[in-house]
Amino acid sequence: MVQHPLKGDFDLSRAEWRSSGRIEIAFVDDLIGMRDGENPDGPILIFDEAEWEAFVAGAKDGEFDLPDEA
Repeated sequence: MVQHPLKGDFDLSRAEWRSSGRIEIAFVDDLIGMRDGENPDGPILIFDEAEWEAFVAGAKDGEFDLPDEA
């Protein structure tokens, strides 16, 4: 169980992690967890639905792309 002070509990025992390269995502009730697949025992980012939608939209728009090196 991962407890978030504002969003509630993310039940790890019910998480079914889906891999997309190095990143793993799990949907549990109304929360979304994201972790590093190469370090599954490391920290987990917890999103609510609105935060997840904003994150995905930002990723699609290139908001998190690294700048090209000259």
